[in-house]
Parts: sequence; structure tokens; C-alpha cells
Amino acid sequence: MLHLSTSFDLERDVISSILGKEEAAWKNEETACIDPRILNVERDGGVLYSWRGATGTTRIGKYDPQTKQNKLLYTFDNQVCVSSCSLNKEESLLAVSLTQVSRGIEQLKPVSKCLTLLIEIHPINNTKVLKAVDCMVKVQFLYPHTSRSSVLESHLLLVAEDGYVDQYHITLVKQEGYRMVMLNPEKLAKDRVVEDCTWVQWDAHSQRLFYITTREKHVLKCAQFFPDRNCETVFELLLELPGNLFTSVRFVNFGYDHYQKLMNDGTKLVVFTDKTERTMCVCYSHPMGKKKEVTYTIAFVHRGCSKTFTVVLEHDIMSSKLKLQPLFIHLGYYVVVYLKGHFLHLINTRQQDLLCYSLFLSGADAFLDHVGEDSMVLTLPGCRLMDVRAGRMYTVDLDPSFLLELLGPSRPEAQRLAALHCMLVYLGPNPELELKIIDWISDNVMSFDAFDQIQEFILASLYRISYQQSLSLDKVLPYSSVFERKELPVALTAIPGVKCTPELLPQPVFKGKARNLQGYWEELQWITDRMKYFEAVPNPRYRTSGIQNDWTKLLSTLRSEKKKSPIPRPIEENAKKVLSMVDTWCLDKRVVPLFQEEDQQQRVLIGLMVDKLREHVNRHLPRLGKKKIDMLVVNYVAKLLELVRHMLESVWLKYKLGPEALFLKQPSSSAEWAVCHMMCRILEATKGLCLPLPPGYSTLLTVLGVRCLPHHTFLQYVDHGLLQLTEPFVTRLMTDLDNSDANEELKFSILKRLPEHMEQRVCQLWDHPISSACISRDYVQTLLDRQAKNKGSVLGDTDKTCLWPEFLPLTYLTKTLSSAEEQALNPFEEQENVDARFVEETALKQTSIKIGFEVK
Repeated sequence: MLHLSTSFDLERDVISSILGKEEAAWKNEETACIDPRILNVERDGGVLYSWRGATGTTRIGKYDPQTKQNKLLYTFDNQVCVSSCSLNKEESLLAVSLTQVSRGIEQLKPVSKCLTLLIEIHPINNTKVLKAVDCMVKVQFLYPHTSRSSVLESHLLLVAEDGYVDQYHITLVKQEGYRMVMLNPEKLAKDRVVEDCTWVQWDAHSQRLFYITTREKHVLKCAQFFPDRNCETVFELLLELPGNLFTSVRFVNFGYDHYQKLMNDGTKLVVFTDKTERTMCVCYSHPMGKKKEVTYTIAFVHRGCSKTFTVVLEHDIMSSKLKLQPLFIHLGYYVVVYLKGHFLHLINTRQQDLLCYSLFLSGADAFLDHVGEDSMVLTLPGCRLMDVRAGRMYTVDLDPSFLLELLGPSRPEAQRLAALHCMLVYLGPNPELELKIIDWISDNVMSFDAFDQIQEFILASLYRISYQQSLSLDKVLPYSSVFERKELPVALTAIPGVKCTPELLPQPVFKGKARNLQGYWEELQWITDRMKYFEAVPNPRYRTSGIQNDWTKLLSTLRSEKKKSPIPRPIEENAKKVLSMVDTWCLDKRVVPLFQEEDQQQRVLIGLMVDKLREHVNRHLPRLGKKKIDMLVVNYVAKLLELVRHMLESVWLKYKLGPEALFLKQPSSSAEWAVCHMMCRILEATKGLCLPLPPGYSTLLTVLGVRCLPHHTFLQYVDHGLLQLTEPFVTRLMTDLDNSDANEELKFSILKRLPEHMEQRVCQLWDHPISSACISRDYVQTLLDRQAKNKGSVLGDTDKTCLWPEFLPLTYLTKTLSSAEEQALNPFEEQENVDARFVEETALKQTSIKIGFEVK
């Protein structure tokens, strides 16, 4: 499920370079031991490590991931136990906490004293003792984004196990042009940042310090460090944590202390923030209760809720030698909860409405590569892990090939839905992966019981595209078609063996008004404030089916008009914007003949969707501004049409269809039938959500339908509205097919199903008695309608009666036609195939039939 790629390896990146220089020295000494250990990872990605030299020394070095080079920072003359270490940005100061142990005893004893030193290393000069106490101390330099100046300051955090955090301000000056030394090492300025905390976490990338105070209740606070040496508490959140969660102060992201006793009492807490996603998640495990149960909570601060999961395990967790703890891994859009040998839970941080948008795996599926039984794995910021014992660091990501396997038919539908969303939203845009998903859809064209995979592909892809353009659209745009259903399947609302308890979170307090919150904190505050609005407003997320009634009314208006009905001007303008945008995208990619005809129905639906979606976003997100909203909405609908085109073209290329697929005279093939089936499913999926299709889609589908389906089945599809008789299709049918008995029957059946205004235009293209009869009937009816408007009666003209036969019905008809033709400038102006003599003969024959005469 998770793919781990090695980003740092002590053996590969350190031992082979710097430590290799001592090879000759330590090879001859049996008691010598290199013992390399990772100490800390700084904000710039530099890895601090230590090793024991062959001559009884302890050395500290730094690996630069950019240059792939190692640098020796400092050497202690004797072997010491480095429990914490940090290097300032200028690489001139080194802060080190040393754990004191009794001499001559290799087996470490409980900590008796901690010595914290501040060392000048560029060049090696002064060494100042910051602390000498009987508790553990962690050190960490700040890495502010500031430009160099003649007088610099370094800021050092000192975190004590006694529950306080101090910040030292160290002024540096240059001497002799290169020496960087402390200005006044004897009197360093110091601030107390935190008082009385039980848990503390350092976020190097954003320069934030999270900590928990427990004077009355558990309160999570955050101190933000700014480049101007100021520090402010900008955030507070009341947490309902289990009682006595920590027996001593816990340190997170302060490196790793190889000499501190590992605390495995079944509790762990970590805060994940994401600048891009504008999310904050507080993840913690609960103390171990039952032998076969594990409980953990994910508090989604940006959503104002938390979810507590209780997992029933297949094996007794207490039977292992080590008390296992869940490992929390941050992937931005997801939080991973991993319990080695038991389960892997991929939790969606954005969509917590249903459990099916998270992925729960157990057994063999929950195997994490590179993490063995003896591994001691820690989570690092930036989707990274560190295996302390192996001396390796990994970059973590989801494995697309494994997710594709989860789409297999043997998997539960909830897993398939979660895997599909994960690939489309989290791993997208990935053209190669997208093609594999489309290929999977075409091989499984029948919809599942719980969801429609084509609808999910369209909505999830559109959600990802829009979400990348503006995070504010997260709560107002649809991301799944599941919520369009009246009743949700049970398979999507529960995970077997997992109990989920949702709760509301207290509203967080933001305290940065004096500084005016900016960036991440400003966005997080706006999101949490908007959550109250979204909770109070019913259905804040746009429902695509909401335009069904308006669409039905417009469609009935279009169908009822005899002549081409004009599209309402605002809707037409919306459609023009969308189609003009699509045209610029598709100029050189037209494998399938779409966007090449006027499709009035689809233009109306395109314009209507833009209108309704714009209205919805304006109502809920006026903060974005009308101009930006209009751009986002038009782009949304254009991308929708582009997705359908892309899906169809991928299937077209998969089955290697060419222009011959559009030739009605050619016999159909199995490949064309497969494409026709896929297009019918796309039509069904979009129709269920009332989504528009690219102009020309209906014509293309009907062409394939008449070629692949038996004629009676084709006509049934037409009668049930699955296939549409567009004018380009009927025109091609009348001109391309010959007048064999089967084709005549098909053409006549289609003519009967055409609207009157289309029938009049199409009949002229078919050179056949049936077509001519239709033309004659229409022509006669038109003339009679005109004559009815004139005053007087043709029968009253007695002067010409003797010129006509005595057969009164025919006499009446011919007089009427003659009179009408005399008034018309060109009665056959638009009737190219009309022959006047043929009209008379046809009229005589039809009149005789009606009165029962046999005409020979």
C-alpha cells in the first residue's frame, strides 16, 4: 500500500565517505566501534549524525542532501552520549545535550544528569554550558527566512523534561572577515516561551511549537516563531484526552535520543499541519485496554469534528515482546494509521462524511515494506519516516500499482471506491494512471451496486481540478455521486471490525489579532469559521441533479416548437464561453469527431449548468468575487466536457477504431460494439446526474447504435430515449444506406419518429416514393392552410368549372392547388424533389383509395 523510497542511508551516504577515512585505524583495534547514529534532521534537510572514532572520540557530522556531501562539525576528545543536537543556519554554532553515565560501565544506567553545551564551531572557539540539570533536555535552533547581515542572531530552543521551554537569543559577529563568534557568551538573552507542559512538538518547516498544558484541562497550544525574533501563541484548542495520557513529558520531532528509555505505554500523540491543504489533524492513540482492541482518535480541526476508531484485532497485541503503538504518517490529503502486523488505515482528511472514502486494510494487505520486527520507526514532517535502528530515512507515498489491484472484482465495493478516489484525487493528475483507470472502467462497464464508477471518475476528477484552483471550493462542489442516492448502501457506511465514534470539537481560539494572522493561520481561521456556516446551511454542496426540473422544462419547450427554438440569451452566452474554451484545448487532439456540430439540447444544458453552478457558488462563497467565480465555473463545465472526450478517446484508441466506424455501409465489429456499450454507459451515467455531453456525442452514439444493434432493438433504444435521432445522423442514414427492403423499413420507421420540422427537411434527401409522398402531403397541407386564409371559395369560380373533370374531390383539390400556385412566386422553392405532375397523381391515388375506388 505504502511505497517507501530511501532518501538517506547511514551505510550508503556516510560510512562509505567520512567513516571510510578511519578504516585503517579501527580495523586493527578489536574493541573499536563506529556505531553511527542519526541525531536530528534540520529544516534545510541536513542530517546530523554521530559516530565513535577508533581512538576513543565522539564525532558529529552533517550530511547535505543537496550536495550529497558530508561535513565534520565537531569532535569530542572522549566518548560521550549525545542525546540531542542541533546546528544553526549559518553552521557556526552547535548545541548539544550530553547524557552523563558512569565511567567504565558499558551497560547504560538510568539518567543521572544532562549537560547542555553551546559550542562555537566556525572556527572552534568557545564552549558555553547552558544547562546542567537532572532531567532530559532537548535543543533546537530556529531557521528563520532572513537574509544575511553584518550582525546576525541565532535563536535556540531549550526544552526541558521539567515541562518548560526557553528561547536563547545569541548575537553573532564576524571577526577577521571569517570568524563567526558569539558577541557576549556570558550574558545570553533568554525568554520563557512555555511553562508547565506535558507534551511538546516541534514543526521545523513552519517554525511552530505545539504543546499541551494540563492545569485544569488538556489544552493544545501553538507558539509561532517569526523572523523578527518574536514569538506568539496564535492557537488554542481544548481537547478531551484520556486521563493520565502521559506519565512524563513527551518530545516529538526533536531528533531521537538513543540513550533515553523508550516509553511504550500504548499512547502517542502528534499534530499534522499542511500549508497546501490548509488542514490540521491531531492524532493520538488511547491507553491499551482489551488485549485484542486498539483505539485511536483523529481530530480534524479544520472540520470541527473528531473520529475515534476502535479496531478489533485478529491476534492478541499483548503477546508480542514489544507493546506496539500505532504509527501515524502524514500524507497531506490522508493520515495513515499503521499497526505493524495488524492493520493499515488510510484516513481521508478532507472527506469524513462516509467511511468509504477512507481505506482500511488488514492481514497481508497491511504490510509495510522496509519495516521489520526490529525496526524503530519515527514519523518526520514532510511525508517521511526514519528507521532509527537501521539508520535510514524514507519518503512515503502511496503505491499506484497496489491501488489498481484493489479495483479487482474480489475486493469489497467500499475498498474499490476508496482506491478509485485515492488515485483520482490524491495521485492525480497522472496521465498514465488515468489511462489505466479508464481501461478498468471500460472492462467493467456495468455499474456496481454501491456506486457508478463513471460518475465517480467524472466528479472526483472535477473535484481535484477545482480544488487545486481554489481550496474554498472544497465544501460547495460535489466529489462523489453517492450522495445523489436516496438511500446509502450499508457497505459504504461501515467497516467490518471497526467501530467509529464521531464527535464535535470545541471551536479553536486564534490569538494573532495584534499581528494580523496571515498565510496558514488566516486560512485555517477562515475555514473553521465557515464550518459553522456550512453546518447551519442545509445542502451546501452543489447537487448536479438539482437542475433536472429546469432542464426538463427547457427541453419540452425545445421539442414543442415546430421551428428551431432560440436558446435564452444568458444560457447561450454561457454555452459559448464553455465551448470556446474547449475548442482551444482540443484543436490537435480530435481523434473522435466531437464538438463538430450544433447540438441545441447540449448547448442548453451546458449553459444551464453554468448558470446554476455560478448561482450556488456566489451564494456560499461571495468572498471569491464574481469575476473569479465565473472563471472557475466556466472552467469546471469545460473540464467536464473534456473529461468525457478524454474518456471516449481513450476507449476509441484502446479498440483501435478509425474513420470506418462512422460508415453506415460497413458491417459492425466486436470492437465497435464494445465502444457502443461504453458510450451507452457514459450516457446513462451523465443522464443520471443531469450532466451535459460534448456536442456531437449523441450523433456518434446513434451511428454506432444503428450499426451494432438489430433494427428493432435500435428503435426500442430510440423510443426509450437512450438514443437520440439527431439531424446529422438521419441525414447520413438517408444518403448512405441503399433502398433495400430492410433499409426502407428502417428509414420509414425513423421518419415516423422525427419531429415535424425535422421530417420536412430530411425527406428531401431520400429519393424514394415514400419520401415523395411525405413531401406531397406536407406541400398540399401548406397550400391548403394558406388558401383557408383567403376570402371566397374556389368552387365559386364557375367560369373555369368546365375545364376540370367532373370528379368533385379531385376538382376541388386541383382548383385549390392551382389558385395557391398562382399566388406563389415559387411554390417549389424549398422542395427540390417535388414534381407537380407527381403531386397530382399522388393526390388522385390517395383520394381514390379513401373513397374505395381502385385506380389502375
